[in-house]
Amino acid sequence: MKKSIISILSLMLLVFLLPIKVNAQKAASFAKGADISWLPQMEAGGYTFYNSNGKKEDCFRILKNHGINSIRLHTWVNPSDDPISGHCSKDETVAMAVRAKENGMSVMIDFHYSDTWADPAHQIKPKAWKELSFEQLKKALYDYTFDVMSALKKAGVTPVWVQTGNEITNGMLLPEGSIDNWPQLIQLTNSGYDAIKAASPDTKVVLQLDQGNNNERCRWWFDNATKYNAHYDIIGLSYYPFWLDGHPDYTLSINNLGGNLKDLSQRYGKEVMVVEVGGVDNKAENTYNMLKAVIKKLNEVPQHKGVGIFYWEPEGARSWSQYPLSCWGNDGKPTKALDAFK
Repeated sequence: MKKSIISILSLMLLVFLLPIKVNAQKAASFAKGADISWLPQMEAGGYTFYNSNGKKEDCFRILKNHGINSIRLHTWVNPSDDPISGHCSKDETVAMAVRAKENGMSVMIDFHYSDTWADPAHQIKPKAWKELSFEQLKKALYDYTFDVMSALKKAGVTPVWVQTGNEITNGMLLPEGSIDNWPQLIQLTNSGYDAIKAASPDTKVVLQLDQGNNNERCRWWFDNATKYNAHYDIIGLSYYPFWLDGHPDYTLSINNLGGNLKDLSQRYGKEVMVVEVGGVDNKAENTYNMLKAVIKKLNEVPQHKGVGIFYWEPEGARSWSQYPLSCWGNDGKPTKALDAFK
């Protein structure tokens, strides 16, 4: 009888604790991330990072102490050594990924498939690929992707997520990969997918669009991607209220973002992420509130399919980059905005 009572009490305790365990796992699986691809250049130039207490500290540690658990790194094929639009070679990307792992952070790799920035207005083929036929272009993309993934694996890093292209709303590797030729665009993204899975089967592949609040635009794109049999695991979106509206009032578009996240996840049966977000550096309170609102919208996606958020270059202080949407002040310290990830 005593053993039966003990068994019943043990079972009751297990049932009581189970929700706590599930919630802890759910929280740990949500990516609170930062794209810090500028960091090697900043460090090479002697930029000094200070924590909130004004003490000099490694940028990774500052980010981690503010709740950042994941790092996104973009990589370029044959980049220049320009301090703003260069670097991010395979070797630099691997070195940064190793540092992220050493700090207990998950890694996302963002293949731009270019020698420089790729976005909806710029999808320029790497110089070394310019004269290739389409079949050769697909092979070059596959081989390059597999090579970077293999280098990461050799260094002991397994990326949790990898993007095949950056903000490819208008396509990539133009003109061959333009949305004017959907079959070719999807062949290219699928070549990246195949290379990633060949090197790292458990890594999740992300397709990213800009204007994450624009449901009509996103539906049109992913309807076409579905029609031409695109292979991917996660839908990634960018969300920059400042660039959308010309001012930092996120309240004008946040509900559209939330509705789009839910709709895309349900319509295509995929997890969704905000893989780029940013707010004005000198309006830190507003940016803090915006980030909290975005995280809330992601957590409201049914079936826990809103799986993460990445701030684009929070450490890229305006005094160094001239970029107005970082989370760093002119004093070298993070602003209150970064506290949103705690």
